[in-house]
Amino acid sequence: MSNKVAMAIACHPDDIEFQMAGTLLQLQKLGWEIHYMNIANGSLGTEKYDYETIVRMRRQEAIDACALAGFHYHESICNDLEVFYNSELFGKLLPEVRDVKPKIVLTHGPYDYMEDHVNAGRLAVSAAFCRGMGNAKTARPSQKFDDFLTVYHAMPHSLVDTLRRPVIPGIFVNVEPVIEMKKQMLSCHKSQQSWLDVSQATNSYIQGLVDGGKMIGRLSKKYGIAEGWIRHNPVGFCEKDDDPLMEALGPAGVAFINEEFENAIKVDF
Repeated sequence: MSNKVAMAIACHPDDIEFQMAGTLLQLQKLGWEIHYMNIANGSLGTEKYDYETIVRMRRQEAIDACALAGFHYHESICNDLEVFYNSELFGKLLPEVRDVKPKIVLTHGPYDYMEDHVNAGRLAVSAAFCRGMGNAKTARPSQKFDDFLTVYHAMPHSLVDTLRRPVIPGIFVNVEPVIEMKKQMLSCHKSQQSWLDVSQATNSYIQGLVDGGKMIGRLSKKYGIAEGWIRHNPVGFCEKDDDPLMEALGPAGVAFINEEFENAIKVDF
């Protein structure tokens, strides 16, 4: 496969570690170049630090996680709870996607529990869709490209949407072989361990990552620890049957398509 480049575009520092890092690590093992970007800077993820301190801390934590895994780090572009679907943030994100020219984009889904996550996913999808639109207004010059890419959406916390309806993955990726590195990456985000205990009644930061992976693993009926994905509508992005995530990981025995899901949503374009 040519252009073996994947880009994760998430909302806050540590979202990639929770929802996407295992899949990125599995791709990396197969020679893929991995890019890591959090749209928001983590400015509200604290109960004890001032703005400048927490932003600096969370930026360094994300950089440390990337360095540990060998990912390429991209700077954040706004504060927490300022992740709005607007032209300003779109204009900042589009050049990042154009510079990377990814074959795979991993991001949040439109069904996520938190508005920041949903808007981050919407921005990522629009930036991917507009990669070849030369007249799109951007915050800095960037070179458009027209190559196909495929967008995949991660699973939300607890596998339910904002109305508590189940969200079922269309693809399962086995992340048990890379779970220790995934945990080490999350451990870099030291500022969040006590914060999530306070703000979201999380009992254990690292254990929460493992428990979430086991929940998806049980759903897969095949893997012990997994990440789940839903492939975005291909119109405007790629050919109807393009599925580079499965092309890369399927033959290695670490991913499979949920045929019940695919049959349920089968549409002829």
